[in-house]
Amino acid sequence: MTTSPTVPAPHTALRLQLQDHSGSSPIDGAWWPHSRDLHVEVADLVDHFPILSGRIDRLLFSRPDWDLGPAGSPVPRKVPTARGPIKVGSFPSDDTHLMVLKMSSGRRLRLLVVPDDTPPDRARELMTRSANEHGHRAAADLLGIARGREDRGSQVWDDDGGGYGPMAPTD
Repeated sequence: MTTSPTVPAPHTALRLQLQDHSGSSPIDGAWWPHSRDLHVEVADLVDHFPILSGRIDRLLFSRPDWDLGPAGSPVPRKVPTARGPIKVGSFPSDDTHLMVLKMSSGRRLRLLVVPDDTPPDRARELMTRSANEHGHRAAADLLGIARGREDRGSQVWDDDGGGYGPMAPTD
């Protein structure tokens, strides 16, 4: 009996939209992964990130966005990619829907993680708003707006200070 070699699935386009400018925005764009599998999606993001935007050295993720196994399962510290393992970490137990990328230049990019099961029209709207928001709304607020509600008083991870803080009203 002969077995055929496993053929890798064809790569689907990276669903990523970045702001054209750098500034002090709470988010710098959006990423719409194809699944909730952290290992597969992080490898895809790292391996296919636009070269002109830099190289990802490390990233932080929001645990509720990913299927990490049963409660109490260890959170991964590294994810294998085509260029070698990349260090990952998670926010303690937030629900900010952010992926923070630490670039080789030292720059940090904060991306809204659009849930993989978001309808395409809504996902595209979220990605466009994220890339054009210019510093006015946090990721959780954009998701709330897309769901037809605005989350006031939600908590935001302050990655510069290392803790949670109340989010200021946006209007």
